[in-house]
Amino acid sequence: MNLSRAKPAISSGNTQRQNGRGNSASGNIANFEEFLTKRDYTGALTLLEFKQFQQPNINIDLWLAYCAFHNGDYKRAMTVYQQLYNQDEKTADICLNLACCFFYLGMYEESRKVLQKAESCPLKTRLNFHLSHKLSDESMLMEHHQQLQDIIEDQLSLAAIHYLRAHYQEAIDIYKRLLLQNRENLALNVYVALCYYKLDYYDVSQEVLGVYLNQYNDSVIATNLKACNHFRLYNGAAAESELRTIVDHSANAGFGYDLVKHNLVVFRNGEGAMQVFPPLVDVVAEARLNLVIHHLRQNDTKEAYDLIKDLQPAVPQEYILKGVVNAALGQELNSNEHVKTAEECFQLVGSSSSECDTIPGRQCMAAAFFLAGQFEEVLVYLTSIKSYLHSDDTFNFNYAQAKTACDQYKEAEETFLLIQDSKIKEDYIYISNLARCYVMNNKAQSAWELYLKMETSPESFNLLLLIANDCYRMGEFWYAAKAFDMLDRLEPNPEFWEGKRGAIVGVFQGVIAQKFPVDMLGDVLQLLRNSTSNQADQIAKVIRKWAKEKRLSVV
Repeated sequence: MNLSRAKPAISSGNTQRQNGRGNSASGNIANFEEFLTKRDYTGALTLLEFKQFQQPNINIDLWLAYCAFHNGDYKRAMTVYQQLYNQDEKTADICLNLACCFFYLGMYEESRKVLQKAESCPLKTRLNFHLSHKLSDESMLMEHHQQLQDIIEDQLSLAAIHYLRAHYQEAIDIYKRLLLQNRENLALNVYVALCYYKLDYYDVSQEVLGVYLNQYNDSVIATNLKACNHFRLYNGAAAESELRTIVDHSANAGFGYDLVKHNLVVFRNGEGAMQVFPPLVDVVAEARLNLVIHHLRQNDTKEAYDLIKDLQPAVPQEYILKGVVNAALGQELNSNEHVKTAEECFQLVGSSSSECDTIPGRQCMAAAFFLAGQFEEVLVYLTSIKSYLHSDDTFNFNYAQAKTACDQYKEAEETFLLIQDSKIKEDYIYISNLARCYVMNNKAQSAWELYLKMETSPESFNLLLLIANDCYRMGEFWYAAKAFDMLDRLEPNPEFWEGKRGAIVGVFQGVIAQKFPVDMLGDVLQLLRNSTSNQADQIAKVIRKWAKEKRLSVV
């Protein structure tokens, strides 16, 4: 774009001759300048379309493309520039402007190709700089980086690349230096606020953003960022209320409205995700990632993987999400390859200098060790951030599992019981681990009650097997006997009879040692009656004989 042009390229003299009404033409020019000053590109486009209908000329076409571009309608601007380019490739700035349109439309290869025909200038250098980043061409990125000058436009481009590469502090340093030199350029405060938002300093972001919003309270980008800060600091309802003014005037929101639509879905916890996210996948950077998250929440792991499998992560959030998807799919398919990929993604984030001391960074290291089965290390990292996430159900679920794996059953049980999410509490991993904790904490009855609640579940057999073996090891012979008896009836197996036999003998020994009540012998004899083994009768005879000698009544 020819951004240096300050006034419309419509000659008042020419307009008077074309229309024969000098005052009317002068009024049109004045109105057009007012539209540009107020950044009302919709109004400017309306006036230009009227002028073009009266007397088409190339200057009006150029301004139409200019206003369409600044109104966020890059496709329309591209169409106009392409028509002009086809008419005369040498028209001033057409190649450069067309390359800018291609860039904003995500057509990076087309942008680079057209840009080669443009004359050398600072804007061409900046666009090449950004294209090198988008196309992951590190050598060209460094080459164009060296060509940047110490002018505000070039420094803004450098800060933008730092931002896109998650080097937020470096970007802040540049923006603050530029602010000291250009205090009247209030938009720099928005960029600083964006960086602080990315660094999770939402209060600071809000404070810096206020400087700009006090002057331009109708800014879509700034208002949207304010809403995002409210979402992080409060909740989705508070965030949505901040967007209400620009949503109510959506026709004027221009290029920012796609971002607003996207964020409204996030604020509403995914409501309308499948209607909004898919068309925005290649428009709003976060749309693909949030669509992946939506699929994960719906347990559509395959769809999530298809969306992210070809993504080459560039920032921590992308590595984390790719790790989560691969971990979920790896466990679902029992695929070591996917689990290994997830472990590598988490390891890269957790060990990076920029993330190692952040909460997400420590969660990533914990996840990497979790997948590797090194639960002592998992606890080191999770314990360090426990105070920040003590009410987070997912954190508590992982923390309790690690505690269980490290035989710290008391703390594990307490943490499992903090979880409120019904979806987690219905998960077999949760139920089986909690059952183990109950048994190890001498609460075998609670473990048995867990089994009774899920008796019809397909996984109830596995839970029963866990309870039977854990109770036996812990000397909870009565519940071990009941569990092995149930297993023996569900699937006759010599091992189950042997377990049942040993548990019954354990109950008998406990009664003799006065650890268990005598009444338990009646229940034990009933279990023996249910057995088909000849040994069952022999054990029953020994129990009755002992009871008779002790003058005890057992049924």
